[in-house]
Amino acid sequence: MKIAVISSDERHLLDLGRLIRAREASDEVDLMSGGLVRLASMAEEQLPEVLIVDQPSAADGDLEQIERLSGLHPRIAFVLLSSETSPEFLLQAMRAGVREVLPAPVTAAALNPALERIAEKIGRRTQASGKVLAFISCKGGSGATFLATNLGYALAESGAKRVALIDMNLQFGDASLFVSDHKPLATLSDVAQQIHRLDPSFLASSMLSIRPNYGVLAAPSDPAHANDVKPDHIDAILKLARQQYDFVLLDVGRSLDAVSIRALDHADLIFPILQTTLPYIRDSKRLLTVFRSLEYPKEKIHLIVNRHDKGGEIRLKDLESAFDTDLMQTIPNHYDAAAASVNQGVPVMQLAPTSQLSLALGAFARSLSGEAAQVKPLSWLDKLRARKDAP
Repeated sequence: MKIAVISSDERHLLDLGRLIRAREASDEVDLMSGGLVRLASMAEEQLPEVLIVDQPSAADGDLEQIERLSGLHPRIAFVLLSSETSPEFLLQAMRAGVREVLPAPVTAAALNPALERIAEKIGRRTQASGKVLAFISCKGGSGATFLATNLGYALAESGAKRVALIDMNLQFGDASLFVSDHKPLATLSDVAQQIHRLDPSFLASSMLSIRPNYGVLAAPSDPAHANDVKPDHIDAILKLARQQYDFVLLDVGRSLDAVSIRALDHADLIFPILQTTLPYIRDSKRLLTVFRSLEYPKEKIHLIVNRHDKGGEIRLKDLESAFDTDLMQTIPNHYDAAAASVNQGVPVMQLAPTSQLSLALGAFARSLSGEAAQVKPLSWLDKLRARKDAP
């Protein structure tokens, strides 16, 4: 749905935006500071389907203004957030054409069902859409870019799923180099600068094609262009990408700013990447504290332990105890295969298909997509590679 929020309180406005995006990331959300007069200057195609008005004042004539607007634009569903709950106010709001009146400050438990009811009535319930998976390094050198790019390849390998990877490491991103030796024709900053052109064909043509069903939207080639990408651009790009791809992978990097947080808000699952050393564990705890402050639900966060060694000093049980979670994925250590893959710009599953690393990525991809494993007999060349790739 296309949802607009009007509030004179900037903090309320940001909180409401985050609350709405957490409910349904594919909704288009427009935050407007000020009063209802803002709607008067909007063109017909810009008008929202749902207008949420924070703390309207009957004494200031806000309800009369809503009544005029609802008469001019009967397709807009008005939702009021108000601490005023007197029968007189509710009756006046109903006469003004308001669809829902919710107590302020509003909670997700009150707002979400109201938006669901409106979605059903206007017949715009979101159809099945792609999943957004975000990968973020807990500490430099964790292997997040390697895992994100190669998992994208694993998800696309069967040919049944369309996969896109967006490099969100805006200043020093190099995700495309991990799976290709070709130079990208366009980058995320190029798309942001021409956001008015955004449509399925423009998005697809801006991506570096790794497979017919797997593309990578590269990070800006010049760090100075990082500022070209704004949070609103991420909203538009991810909304469209969800409609066009089964999986949209985000390589977030390490920095947490307005753009990366907006991307994380859209994600269905967030995968922080760590290794089994104390510095990684310390930084991982700090990152999880940030996620809690952003009010991300616990089930949205799934830790990935990269280069996992079962015989290491720090055991998996120790990590589960330290982080109070069992939502944890492990990726085995096979340095030679990973290094060769990165150096050649070739996905590890293509370069060393029988490596334990490739097998783990394939199993991880199947757990996300629900596809069954494709069993095929090993050729003599595969058997030879298996001996060579054995750690």
